[in-house]
Amino acid sequence: MLRMRAVTEGGEKLPACFNFATDVFDAWACRQPEALALWHVQAGSSEETRLTFAQLATLSRQAAHFLAHCGIAPGDRVLLMLPRMPQWWLAMLALTRLGAVPVPATLQLTAREVDYRVALAQIRAVITCPSQVEKFAHFDGLRLLCGGEAAGWIGFDEGVQKGRPDFTAPATPAASPAIMYFTSATTGEPKMVLHNQVSYGLAHKVTGELWLDLQPGDLHWNLSDLGWAKAAWSSFYGPWHQGASLFVYDFHGRFEPHAILDTLARYPVTTWCAPPTALRLLVREDLSRWRFPHLRHCVTAGEPLNPEVLHLWRQATGLTLYEGYGQTETVALIANLRCSGRPVKPGSMGLPTPGFEVALVDDHLHPLAGPHQEGEIAIRVKPRRPLGLFVEYWNNPEETARQFQGDWYLTGDKAVRDEEGYYYFLGRKDDVIKSSGYRIGPFEVESTLLEHPAVLEAGVVGKPDAIRGQIVKAYVVLRRGYSANEELKHQLQHHCRQLAAPYKYPREIEFVPELPKTISGKIRRLELRQRAAEEGAAPSAPTA
Repeated sequence: MLRMRAVTEGGEKLPACFNFATDVFDAWACRQPEALALWHVQAGSSEETRLTFAQLATLSRQAAHFLAHCGIAPGDRVLLMLPRMPQWWLAMLALTRLGAVPVPATLQLTAREVDYRVALAQIRAVITCPSQVEKFAHFDGLRLLCGGEAAGWIGFDEGVQKGRPDFTAPATPAASPAIMYFTSATTGEPKMVLHNQVSYGLAHKVTGELWLDLQPGDLHWNLSDLGWAKAAWSSFYGPWHQGASLFVYDFHGRFEPHAILDTLARYPVTTWCAPPTALRLLVREDLSRWRFPHLRHCVTAGEPLNPEVLHLWRQATGLTLYEGYGQTETVALIANLRCSGRPVKPGSMGLPTPGFEVALVDDHLHPLAGPHQEGEIAIRVKPRRPLGLFVEYWNNPEETARQFQGDWYLTGDKAVRDEEGYYYFLGRKDDVIKSSGYRIGPFEVESTLLEHPAVLEAGVVGKPDAIRGQIVKAYVVLRRGYSANEELKHQLQHHCRQLAAPYKYPREIEFVPELPKTISGKIRRLELRQRAAEEGAAPSAPTA
C-alpha cells in the first residue's frame, strides 16, 4: 500500500474520509437515479449503450466486489488500458470505490513502454482488452480482460455480472491515493504523478461547474485520449461533479474530421472539449456543411490554442473556444471562464481560477509585478496549499523537490501577463529560444505559421548558431495540395516577417511529413531540438 503524507491543505474544513464514487457519484444516483450518466456510441455501428446514474452505480458496486474478490486492495496500483468502451468508466468507479489506484494508460503504448510503467509503478493488476494482450507478455500479476477471452486472463465482464450489487467498501481516508498518471513527457522519461482522494476529487468541482459550465441535463463530449489526465478532468470527475451526462464516441483511434463533425451535428451534445491538435484539423474542413443545434459551450486544453483556430471556429459556428491551462500535476490553474463575463482574448489562456494564487516568478523565485515580463508560472503553496495539486512524483523525491521550492510549486512553463491579468503561454522553460539577445517563445512563431493556408502543423525550436547563439528553425507539415519547395519557404518567411517582429521569423524551414508528439498530442520539441543540434550550426541568412 502507498505511504501517504498527511493532507496539509489549510483554510477549508476537509472531511476525514472522502471517496468520489460514493460521496459524489452515488449522491447523484440517489438524487436523479433515472438521469443519463453515460451514452456510448460505437463508430461504424448502430450499437449504443445508455446507462443511468442508478444503473452505473449498481454495476460499479458489482465490479468493486468482483475486484476485491480477485485480491485488489486499497492502495494497489491497477493499470487501466482500454479503448473508449463503457468498461473504462465502470472500472474507474469500481477501483475508486475500493480505494485502489487506477493508472490510466493509452493504447498507443508499445510493449517496452508498458513494461517500463508496470515496473516503475509496481502494478498489481491490469485491466485491458484483447488487442492489447501481447503487450503484457512479461507481466505476472493479476490479468483482467474486457470484451473477449484469452488464455491466462480473467474475464472482467463475467466477473462483474457475478458481483454483489449491495457491496459496500470500507470508508476511504481523505489523504489516500486516488489516481496516478504518467506525465506525457515532452522532456525526459515519464514521471508518476500521484493525486489523493480529497484534493483531486474535490478540486474538479471547479472544472465541472466553472470551466465546463455544466449542470444536470447537459450532455458533455470530450475527445481526449483516456490515457491522458484530461480524461480525468473532462470525462470523469468534472462532468459527474455536476450531475451531467457523458457522451462517448469510440472512433477506434482513427481521428477522422468528417466523422467527428457528423457526430457533433447528429447527437444532442451541449458542451464539448477538444484539444487544439484536433481543432487545427477540424477548422480546415468546410464547416459551413455542418450545424450544431444543441451545442452551447466549447472548451479546449492540453496545449496553447492558436488565435487563428479560435477565429475560424467562431466564424463558422458563432461559438467561442474557452481555453484552460493546467497540467497532469494539477486541475485547471488558469482559464477563460464563461461564467465570469470576462472576454476571451485570442492567444490568452485566461485568468487564474478560484482557489489558486498564480504568479510569474524569476529565476530567484521573486514574483514579477509588472505586465509584459517573462516568468515561470508558479502556484503559491505556503502558508496554504490549495486543493487540486498533486501529492508528489511517486518514488521520486528529487524531482518533487525541484518542483516545490520555497513558497511555490513551479510549473516549468513560461508566460507573460498583460495589464488586465491575462496570461499568455510562451513555452516550456527549455523551449524558449535565445537569439541575438532576443527571447522568443516557439508557440508565437508556430501560431504565425499556422495562419498561412499551406501550413497544417508547425514545430519551432532553437538551432545552435555560432553568431547568434540560436536561430529560429521551423519544422512544417503542409496541407494537402501544397508542395514543399524553396519558393514556399520564402513565402512562409515573408509571411512571418509581415505578422510578427522580424527577429522572430524562422531563418530555417524544413518540411516534414509529421511532427514527433507525446501520447497526448503535444509536440515533443525536445526531439526537434536534438535533431536541430545534430544538424550543426548552418550559416544564417541576414536579417530582412
